[in-house]
Amino acid sequence: MRNWKPALVAALGCLVIAAIIGTALASEDAGGETWGDLRKFASKEEIEAFLKEHAQGVKSGNGYPWMTGTGRQETAMDAPAPTSAPPAPSAARDYSTTNVQVQGVDEADFLKNDGRYIYIISGETIAILEAFPAEDAKIVSETRIEGIPTALFLSGDRLTVFATGTEEMMTTVKGSVAPIPVQRVVTHAYIYDVGDRSDPELVRTQTFTGSYYDARMIGDNVYVLTREAPLWIRDEIVLPEVRTDGGEPILPDVYRPGTPLQNYVFYTASAFSVKNDRDTPDAETFLLGYDTTLFASQKNLYIGYRHMGTPRTAPDYAGSREQTIVHRFAIDDARIDYRAMGRVPGHLLNQFSLDEYGENLRVATTVEGWTREGSFQYNNVYVLDPAMETIGTLEHIAPDERIYAARFVGDRLYLVTFKRIDPLFVIDLSDPKHPGILGELKIPGYSDYLHPYDANHIIGIGKETSENTWGGVSVEGLKIALFDVSDVNNPIEVDTVVIGEPGTDSEALRDHKAFLFAKEKDLLVIPVSEIKRVENRESEYPGSYGTAPWQGAYVYSVTPEEGLTLKGTVAHAEKGSPYTWDSPDAVRRSLFMDDTLYTVSARSIVMTDLADGSRVNEVFLPYRWGISPTGGGSPLPRFRSGEPEAGGS
Repeated sequence: MRNWKPALVAALGCLVIAAIIGTALASEDAGGETWGDLRKFASKEEIEAFLKEHAQGVKSGNGYPWMTGTGRQETAMDAPAPTSAPPAPSAARDYSTTNVQVQGVDEADFLKNDGRYIYIISGETIAILEAFPAEDAKIVSETRIEGIPTALFLSGDRLTVFATGTEEMMTTVKGSVAPIPVQRVVTHAYIYDVGDRSDPELVRTQTFTGSYYDARMIGDNVYVLTREAPLWIRDEIVLPEVRTDGGEPILPDVYRPGTPLQNYVFYTASAFSVKNDRDTPDAETFLLGYDTTLFASQKNLYIGYRHMGTPRTAPDYAGSREQTIVHRFAIDDARIDYRAMGRVPGHLLNQFSLDEYGENLRVATTVEGWTREGSFQYNNVYVLDPAMETIGTLEHIAPDERIYAARFVGDRLYLVTFKRIDPLFVIDLSDPKHPGILGELKIPGYSDYLHPYDANHIIGIGKETSENTWGGVSVEGLKIALFDVSDVNNPIEVDTVVIGEPGTDSEALRDHKAFLFAKEKDLLVIPVSEIKRVENRESEYPGSYGTAPWQGAYVYSVTPEEGLTLKGTVAHAEKGSPYTWDSPDAVRRSLFMDDTLYTVSARSIVMTDLADGSRVNEVFLPYRWGISPTGGGSPLPRFRSGEPEAGGS
């Protein structure tokens, strides 16, 4: 499924909701006025002059940007609630939804469900499955999408599908006697009425120049971010456009940060309602850098981007001028108003590096730089007030290491750094002006993602490590750990499991939406692409072992008393190449409807009874391109207690 290609699922998804920024700025800023650090261009000619003077390597002779991508959380107690609004008749009473950062702020994904139907991007098709009850599950419609579908949203009977393609547009430049055709990358937002799931009806199309980056949805309002490299025809810039159903294009106002950057890309932020078919998108364009992160709370949007300052524009942080600039925008009844800008040393890891608590923003960064003695790394935590002024500082955490995972939970921060071992830090933020380290646990391995179990327990997923014979560190199998932090000064590892040999992988390491946890169901599901150690029975040497691939999901029970208990596995393929993370048999998502587990790969959706582990059904998706590593149809999945059986070598 192309929406799972790396180019379309990059972790940078965080940028996404910058989309909304410009809505407020357009109405308040005029004549090149400055709002915080954002400055509005007064004319197209001013944009051209600015880029010629400040941007390096941005000239492009066509409309193809050189990069595409998508995005990849409020307090932890708000994070993973996997239930939704009361379902429609004949739907499941209890069902999981996308594992998002903040309740009420949906994140675009290639799969959504409403407790009865599953909506999924499969190749260039949107497939709708009547998935409940599982024993009768079947595909009820397949809709071909023009372009490459990337992500979708579901709001009642409205399905919004984002797809990237190319269009030939006519543009007029100085000195030309006729419009010049230009091939540009565009993003379409196709809005379908799916009241009749067997026959979706396209009701509106929004088009944005540039490649899809990411999107969020709050209520019925969608905020989408697209980006494109500056496009020059002769010596004239071609600006981003937005239009509805092929109508006259809208040229959004263009803003830039006052702080100089090393490079510039056009990001167009657009907002529209999925229910109001007469709605015209609000849109603004921003010249920003390549490394941008978004955090959204219920009240504010924070847009942060990395900046390597010069001695004139940035202070020297002990050998590093690396800093993160963060803008705060207030959200109020579908309006966004610019409020303030702040800056802190270092760079962000991802959206989990930011969190809002009370009215303050908490930020975790890693600082990297050079001195005469060599390179250095260390990590910092900052607290910024609503004016984005730094009021609390904790610096030089874990020298010579960098942040691998961060999770803010109430007035605590759980921070994982790594170089040779995995220190888990418990950081106190109850006094925002005086953050401090409460406790530290040093264990082998590291976590890439932290997920709250409850107020005193954290689940981590990452990799196990060991020291090798050369004195270095070797990465081993996939590691899942449960930490008890009830004694904040002495956190302990309650339990840990390691899956597979070196090379074992999981989509959950890269994308939190692949992590399924429901405390009320005592359910943890992790997609696994496993390298298994198997005996080589054909070898003439006793005790000879080889490796064999396995694609599927591991299902656990998790309790503080019992730790991690393997309930069983769901296999999507016993053979095939496990080294390619986008194998069509690799499990990318999982969900539940009542007591049925649905595990999703590019090839099929497997339904398993959570009570007894029996296979209920399997629906094959319209996966029509590429050759399966297994060389044929997907083998029957198995769900059983204990470790998965060894596959063939």
